Amino acid sequence: MSYAPRIAPITGIPARKIESVIQLLEGGATIPFIARYRKEATGELDEVQIAEIQDAWKKMQELDKRRETILQSIEEQGKLTPELRKKIEDAATMTELEDLYLPYRPKRKTRATMAIEKGLEPLAKRIFQQRDREVETLAAQFITDQVPTVEDALQGARDIIAEWISEDLKARDKVRRLFDRGAVISSRLVKGKEDEGAKYRDYFDWSEPLAKCPSHRLLAMRRGEDEGFLRVSVAPEEEKAVEDLEYMFVTGYGESASEVRTAVKDSYKRLLQPSIETEFRNSSKEKADTEAIRVFAENLRQLLLSAPLGEKRVMGIDPGFRTGCKVVCLDASGTLLKYSAIFLHNPFEAQAEVEHLVDKFQIEAISVGNGTAGRETMDFLRKIKFERPVEIFQVNEAGASIYSASEVAREEFPKEDVTVRGAVSIGRRLMDPLAELVKIDPKSIGVGQYQHDVNQTQLKDGLDRTVESCVNAVGINLNTASKHLLTYVSGLGPVLAKNIVDYRTENGAFTKRSDLKKVARLGDKAFEQCAGFLRIRDAKNPLDNTAVHPERYALVEEIAADLGCKVGDLIRDREKRAAIDLKKYVRGDVGLPTLKDILKGLEKPGLDPRGAAKAFEFANVRSLEDLYPGMILPGIVNNITNFGAFVDIGVKDSGLVHVSQLADKFVRDPMEVVSLGQHVTVRVVEVDMVRKRVALSMKNL
Repeated sequence: MSYAPRIAPITGIPARKIESVIQLLEGGATIPFIARYRKEATGELDEVQIAEIQDAWKKMQELDKRRETILQSIEEQGKLTPELRKKIEDAATMTELEDLYLPYRPKRKTRATMAIEKGLEPLAKRIFQQRDREVETLAAQFITDQVPTVEDALQGARDIIAEWISEDLKARDKVRRLFDRGAVISSRLVKGKEDEGAKYRDYFDWSEPLAKCPSHRLLAMRRGEDEGFLRVSVAPEEEKAVEDLEYMFVTGYGESASEVRTAVKDSYKRLLQPSIETEFRNSSKEKADTEAIRVFAENLRQLLLSAPLGEKRVMGIDPGFRTGCKVVCLDASGTLLKYSAIFLHNPFEAQAEVEHLVDKFQIEAISVGNGTAGRETMDFLRKIKFERPVEIFQVNEAGASIYSASEVAREEFPKEDVTVRGAVSIGRRLMDPLAELVKIDPKSIGVGQYQHDVNQTQLKDGLDRTVESCVNAVGINLNTASKHLLTYVSGLGPVLAKNIVDYRTENGAFTKRSDLKKVARLGDKAFEQCAGFLRIRDAKNPLDNTAVHPERYALVEEIAADLGCKVGDLIRDREKRAAIDLKKYVRGDVGLPTLKDILKGLEKPGLDPRGAAKAFEFANVRSLEDLYPGMILPGIVNNITNFGAFVDIGVKDSGLVHVSQLADKFVRDPMEVVSLGQHVTVRVVEVDMVRKRVALSMKNL
C-alpha cells in the first residue's frame, strides 16, 4: 500500500510529489541532494518539505508496525473478528489504534479484574442494564467468602462498570474532545518549596488554556515539576465531563441507575481523566518539543552560516584574569603556529608580547572570546597601535571549553592542553564558524532554550539535519575540509569522511572530482550524493569548483560547443551565458529548474553564501550598574526564542527584547525581524538588579 495518499492530507503536498520523494529516499538519496539535484522529480520541493515527508513516512511505518503487533496479539487471544480487523486496519492514528486495542491489552491486576475473578461480572452486567430497582436484593445473591457483604458486591460491580466505561471508544472520544476544547494547564507550588524554587515564581499559581500555552511556558512548568517545585495538571471542567458521560451511560431510573451514575464519576476521576490527561500532556509536550527544536535549529543554522573571515592569519585569544589570556597564532589554513600567554594586570609586557607575535607571524586579525575578561581584553587590544592593519573581533566562545576537552580536540592536538585547544577554537571560529562549530555537540553551543528538556532523539535528529543542510548549502573545499566537516556532506558520514582524509594524506590534493571514486568504500551511490557539494579550487575542469553536478558536465560541454567556446569561457564571460537558450536543452529528466541552477553555478563558481565578517564595538558599559532606562546602546543578537531575542550589550548578562518590543508592528515570530549575530540598536527599558535582568526595546529606533 502506497504511503503517499495517506501523507498528502497531513502535509498538503500532492501525492505524486510525495511518491517521488519516498522513492528517492528508499534509493538512498539524502534530503540536500533531493532538494538540489532532483527538482524535476519532486516539483521543486525544498528541504523543509522533503524533511516533512520523511518524518510523516517514518511515523506511518511505525503505525503499521504497531498495527501488525496489535492484530497478532488479538488473534492469539482468539478475539479477532472480521469487523474488529477492519477497524484496526482503517485506524489512521496511533491514538485510534490504541483505543481499539485497550479492551484486549493484557492487563496487570486492576480493581475490575479482581472483581471479575470474584464472580461479580454477571452482577455488573445486570446493573449496567439499569432494569433492576432492588439492587441490594440482587447483590445479595453474589455474597461469598471472597465477597462478604452486599456493599462489597456492589463496589466490585461498580469497579467493573467503571472499567467498561473507560474502555468505551465513544466515551474516550467524548472526553478527548472536551480536553481538546477546554483543557486548562495549571501549576501550583509544592508546599515548603518557596525559596528553593524561587526561579519558578511566575508559576507558583498559574493556569491558562492548554491550547494557548506557548512552548517555553509549558517546558518551564514541566521542568519545575520534574525538579519537585511545582505540581502541574491538565484537565477540562470536571462537572461538564461527568455530566456528558452520565448522559451517555445513565439510561434508566432507580437504584441501578444510581449505581451506574456512581460508577461514571469514578470512571472519569480514577481512569478516564488520568488516561486522557496523560495523552494530552504527552501530545502538548511533543508540540512544545517540536517548536523548541525548530527555534533551536534555526538559531543553529544562523550561527553556522555566520559570515567567515576567510583564509587569513589569525591570533586567537581565550581571555582570563587570574590565569591570564591564552594566545595562539594560526596560519591561513588554521594550523597552530605558536602558543603564549599574557596577563592584563601587566599591560606593558602583554602589549610587547602581542606586538611581537603580530609582527612575527604577520597576523591579519585577532579573535577574542566573549567570556570573562573579554571586554577588558578588547579594550586592551584597541589601545595598541600596530604597525600593520589588524582587525579585532569578538566571537561567541560558547562550546569552546566543550571542544577543548573532547576526543576530537585530543585527536587534533594530542600534545597541547585544554587551554591551547580552547584558544585555537576561538581563533578558527572567526576564520570559518561552520568548519569549527561542526566539531562541537550542537547542544553545547548555547543557542536555544530547554535543550535538556526536549526529546533528545528528536533534538539530535533535528540538529544533525540542520548541520547537514548548512554544510551542503555552503559547499565544501575537498582539499582543506576536516574529517568532521566532511562527515556532514551528503552521502558521506564518518567512515567515508575519514577515508577521504586518509586518501588525501597519502596521495596529495584531489585534482578532479572523479578521483573520489578511488577512495576506499566510496562507491557510485556515495559519489552521486556527495560530488555536487564538494569543490576543488584551481581544478583542471572548472566545473569541479561549481555546484554543477558531474552528471550534468556533458550537458554543459554541449552548451559550450553550441556557442563555439570552452566551458571556462562560459564561467568567465557573462555575455556568452546570456546567449544560452535554456529551453533548447530541456529533455527527459532535465527541466528548466535544473538548467537555471546550472546557469547559477556557472555565474558564481565556488560561491560561499555567507558574506564577510564585520567587526563590532560595544558602548562604554561594563555592568548592570552602568545601565539606566532610556539609554541607547549597540548590541549583538546572541539568542532567539519564541518570546523574544537576547542581545549582548557588553555587560555580563544579555538583555531581553520581548517579542512585543522588537518592532513598531505586530511580530508573530521574532525570527521575522532579527537574526543571530545581527548588529542592532536597543533602548534600555528596565534594569532588575535583584534578578539580574535587563529589559530592552527596539521600537522607534
